[in-house]
Amino acid sequence: MTATLEVPSEEQLAEAGGAGMVLALWAGLIPDAPAVRSRAGDRTFRELNDNANRLARALRARGLQAGDAVALVCSNRPEFIEVVYACNRAGLRYTPVNWHLTAEEVAYIVGDCEAKALIADARFAELMVEAAALSPDAHVRLAIDGAIDGFDAYAQVLAAQDGADLEDPQLGGRMLYTSGTTGKPKGVMRPPTYTTRRTATSSAAKYAPGQGQLHLCTGPLYHAAPLGFSMIIPLGAGVGIVLMDKWDAEETLRLTAEHRITHTHMVPTMFHRMLRLPEEVRRGHDISSMQYIVHGAAPCPVATKKAMMDWFGPIIWEYYAATEGSGSAVGPEQWLKKPGTVGKPATDDHVQIFDDDGEPCPPNQPGTIYLKVLKGAEFEYYKDPQKTSKARRGTHFTLGDVGYLDEDGFLFLTDRSANLIISGGVNIYPAEVEAVLLQHPAVHDVAVIGVPNPDWGEEVKGVVEMSDDQGDRDALAEELVTFCRERLAHYKCPRSIDFIEQLPRHDNGKLYKRRLREAYR
Repeated sequence: MTATLEVPSEEQLAEAGGAGMVLALWAGLIPDAPAVRSRAGDRTFRELNDNANRLARALRARGLQAGDAVALVCSNRPEFIEVVYACNRAGLRYTPVNWHLTAEEVAYIVGDCEAKALIADARFAELMVEAAALSPDAHVRLAIDGAIDGFDAYAQVLAAQDGADLEDPQLGGRMLYTSGTTGKPKGVMRPPTYTTRRTATSSAAKYAPGQGQLHLCTGPLYHAAPLGFSMIIPLGAGVGIVLMDKWDAEETLRLTAEHRITHTHMVPTMFHRMLRLPEEVRRGHDISSMQYIVHGAAPCPVATKKAMMDWFGPIIWEYYAATEGSGSAVGPEQWLKKPGTVGKPATDDHVQIFDDDGEPCPPNQPGTIYLKVLKGAEFEYYKDPQKTSKARRGTHFTLGDVGYLDEDGFLFLTDRSANLIISGGVNIYPAEVEAVLLQHPAVHDVAVIGVPNPDWGEEVKGVVEMSDDQGDRDALAEELVTFCRERLAHYKCPRSIDFIEQLPRHDNGKLYKRRLREAYR
């Protein structure tokens, strides 16, 4: 297969993608190659494609038409992918839903996205019975791998349908919801053609079908980054994926060695926790197959990324993006020359930085980051024109992040504006302090927040998740403050350290800092 595979041209891939049939293209070329490997089952490209066709026909037979919406509540398993590709070729809009949410929160998204079909993993049967009762308009209901009251069996529904490619495919789309860290989540609506866009990082991956490459999916597929980087991009390039059911540092190394993983997507928290593994564990797994790692979702401390480069080699790419759009990307060589950067934007006007008065910031002065809305990547917050308008500034939009462009046009992140601490009129960026605290061996995870101070307005507090039982916590708190004061200007350093069993971190790597701030206010 390796010697004779004729790789499709970009034009052929684009044509197939435009009809939602790129998976069908690969199923014809490499039918028996592994497309998905997981604890919940495996699929070849042919099997995955056949099931996508069967589901597309089943949904049409139950009355769904092009433009209708499908909500999906599912763990990392092959059926998740089948639903995505079925919607892509049946003209349907799919919305993956975080299965960690409450029934009321699930029902809010199902209702808000106007889903007519609700497809759910029976692993979450209790949650879904409650959510379905609150979602009367989602009248088509399918249960994956088990029974849910009021749901039809997914496998039986598919078994009744033909697996041949649709004769009349129509490109569908997706509407992902923001994580809701600052309020109710909102759907990010885009044109269907957005799903076929390529990025600098996807090109850098150098996927080569038929060459034994495999991508390890470390995060939940309902989140934008794993969905794109760990499913849509590799499968769209004819490269199979290995799904993790739940992320674990040592399991990541074990799977890399077992499957000879070549590509993966991670978040900085994963880097940190892998680096904290005992040396004998790190050296006990063969990672020599790894060719490419891409990361994003949160700022990565320079020391953490340098340590990962020392371990895995200069194969680590970084991107700055969100559900709403992309900003920049940086490869290992550029990053090593400018440690901390998230890359140089593709054009001079793609990223703009403004101060609080709306004036452009000069080089090296932090301000609110605005990203250009690219043609074909336009978005709006579904049914919320006010939020859409608030995020826009002419041809640009903001995610509320703060950063600066240096004199060479490279972008650096400091933090989110919502996380900014203002103490005595001075701006303090928590990410800078967190990066220092993470270097201390006793710190497993950390959040730095501002808490009320009667004289200064706010003061800096560190909330620490310890690596293990460190004994005298008062002594450790004092040690951590001193550790910071030796490495940072004193006004940036925590005045106090609290310890917590587990920080409220979203499984996409982001912290729910709002919850921490509310707890202290």
